[in-house]
Amino acid sequence: MKEIVRCGWANKDSEREYHDKEWGVASHDDSYMFEMLILEGFQAGLSWITILNKRENFRKALDNFDYNKIKDYKQDKLDELLKNDGIIKNKLKVNSTVINAESFIKVQEEFGSFSNYIWGFVDNKQIVNKWKEISELPAKTELSDRISKDMKKRGFKFVGSTIIYSFLQAVGIIDDHLVTCSFKKK
Repeated sequence: MKEIVRCGWANKDSEREYHDKEWGVASHDDSYMFEMLILEGFQAGLSWITILNKRENFRKALDNFDYNKIKDYKQDKLDELLKNDGIIKNKLKVNSTVINAESFIKVQEEFGSFSNYIWGFVDNKQIVNKWKEISELPAKTELSDRISKDMKKRGFKFVGSTIIYSFLQAVGIIDDHLVTCSFKKK
């Protein structure tokens, strides 16, 4: 039986599961993309393991990341979220979920889907990098800079270039598995 080799950051069980099943896997599912956009925004300034460990709590608290419900959240719901110990209780990040749901829906209306919008930046072709070391992975690129700028113009919050680069990895627009990784697309 061949030994499984993973990228060096996937050390804990939840990280390994995410790494093996989601990270770098091309997705065109708008619901999944919205979930990852929200989670990446909440991650800003924190570790990804913190977010992964709270992911189920986020799902429950945010109506399974249903952007059609989230866009209608009123102040009482936002106050409830800010008291929820199972998620990140950051007022700006919590408030941004409503703003991002509204912006997400506007993008869907303009492009037919969020997937059409975001994959359009790469002509619907996954970027498969050939990194040998984790230290080679960039925090951001010209592509993430461009997408971040465009999303900010469209009203999105917590979409800086570094957050967007992580989002692109999360939804598989960018495959940054190391060349030695068992999960690398060959």
